[in-house]
Amino acid sequence: MAVTPSILVVFGLVLVTLVLFVTEPVPADTVALGVLVALLLLEPVTRLLTDAGLLAGPIQLVTVEQGLSGFANAATLTVLAMFVLSEGVRRTGIVARLGEWVQSLTGDAESRQLGATIGLVAPISGIVNNTAAVAILLPMVSEVAERGGTSPSKLLLPLSYASMVGGTLTLIGTSTNVLASDLYARLAPAAVARQFGMFEFTGLGVVLLAVGTGYLLTVGRWLTPERIEPRGKLTDEYEIGEYLTEVVVAEDSALVGQRVADALRDTQYDLDVVQLIRDGRSFLEPLGAKQIRAGDVFALRTDRDTLVELTAAEGLELVPDATVDDAELETAESGQNLVEVVIAPGTELVGESLASVAFRQTYGATVLAIRRGGDVVRERLDRMELRPGDTLLIEASVESVGRLDDSREFIVVGEASDGAARREKTPVAVAIVGAVVGLAALGVAPIVVTALAGSLAMVVTGCLDPNEVYEAVHWDVIFLLAGVIPLGIALQTSGAAALLAGLVVEAAAVLPPLGVLALFYVVTAALTNVVSNNASVVLMIPVAIQTAVELGTDPLAFAMSVTFAASTAFVTPVGYQTNLFVYGPGGYEFSDYVRVGGPLQLLFAVVTPIGVQFFFG
Repeated sequence: MAVTPSILVVFGLVLVTLVLFVTEPVPADTVALGVLVALLLLEPVTRLLTDAGLLAGPIQLVTVEQGLSGFANAATLTVLAMFVLSEGVRRTGIVARLGEWVQSLTGDAESRQLGATIGLVAPISGIVNNTAAVAILLPMVSEVAERGGTSPSKLLLPLSYASMVGGTLTLIGTSTNVLASDLYARLAPAAVARQFGMFEFTGLGVVLLAVGTGYLLTVGRWLTPERIEPRGKLTDEYEIGEYLTEVVVAEDSALVGQRVADALRDTQYDLDVVQLIRDGRSFLEPLGAKQIRAGDVFALRTDRDTLVELTAAEGLELVPDATVDDAELETAESGQNLVEVVIAPGTELVGESLASVAFRQTYGATVLAIRRGGDVVRERLDRMELRPGDTLLIEASVESVGRLDDSREFIVVGEASDGAARREKTPVAVAIVGAVVGLAALGVAPIVVTALAGSLAMVVTGCLDPNEVYEAVHWDVIFLLAGVIPLGIALQTSGAAALLAGLVVEAAAVLPPLGVLALFYVVTAALTNVVSNNASVVLMIPVAIQTAVELGTDPLAFAMSVTFAASTAFVTPVGYQTNLFVYGPGGYEFSDYVRVGGPLQLLFAVVTPIGVQFFFG
């Protein structure tokens, strides 16, 4: 097949897209929108260049309608609706109550904790979307580890892996499945084109879940490192004891009468005011407006050099033999004041710093340290650019912790909210999700219709407030889908997919059919581990379908091999959102994903193609 200018343009655009996805100079959803704009501008720009005599003719990869089709796509709308349904279930607190039940069963036995974690997250991931399942269960699993004296590192990576495999149980378990279903219906030959069934994945999904569970309970358990010691004091875990101290305001201090914000906070010093102790009472944020009095005691987060400079210049004296630890920081009020929160992927905080978002003023909390994987940062925190998966150790009031727990920007570790205020809505929410799944499975209506109807029902019945609907949606995922779907269309219309398929067909001359399926699994899995799972599906499904057509075989098996591969990215923390969720709380290093996930990925590279050939061949 001849290489045309359109094919070269598509390959160039794909290459640039992959580089931007990997290097992340901007968020992935911004890259996807850039791809969309580039596709829409290509025809008018090349037409102008043609008129100027610089090109032989204009190049059009997609029409305006095709370019914008991602926003009205059934896959995009289904994923949006599933986020709303998942939030409706979460707000009832049913998952948190399941977690309490699990805690009562597991005790301090690590093997039972691990088995319960896998056994709980996998089926839930098949119903409410695996990303949402991990966000809901991460606090509970961390609490199970703490109460049982187990390192959270031993449970959180299996939590992520099991959720990915659980997502392969149903059509709605992951956005990847929904997107692949829509692509197959639009790109497969007319004779076989259709949407995937609700439980079409289940047979192979159960096999993979059994294999994955066996691995995680044996070899995986042995390979999973204990990066964080079984939970003791958070101040010891983050090794911030030498960065926390108490100072008392002297009678003749120039700070007396000044506001805390003016005297201590908005200065050149690298310090944070953690709490104020006055007349035997402890005060947390907001502290900025309080006037400083002689005898006030401040708990500070700072380094030794700054402390020497501060006491010499500002009339502050060290409190003799002061120890600022968990017990001291928890005395401000009843409830938990010292907690960890994880920066969720796709939130507005990513790429910002604590200073740029005015974190202390906005959230009423003081950040004492930031853990990124296995590294802990304790100095110059305000200047550090936040990334998905960063874990912040914060000191805050109970009300502020509650607000953080309600925000989609964070996952509060160890604070499993049970949503008790809406417990009475639990049967309603469960019935709505059951109706969505059941009606779609019976073919009464397409999944996009039942999911949208279910989302509306969540609001009408009071399971969700209208404002919570907008907060529930992961808009970065929606815009990512809307942006990359036209790229899949361009691969098909330009002939690029046919060209790549021709190369695969040549390789098929020396490979058995099972080998070709394995080739698609390996290539897709490798791609997914460095870019978005949804992007890899968009890029690989057209090639898989075209390859099957040229080989004269049913394209369903090839499409399924790609879909399952894109849903199971075990080797890097950036390959799947759930891997980022556990990256900070588990204290993992990049190599841990290779060590634990590598053998599992290879195992699935063998089992999945065999299973695809058996169930779909």
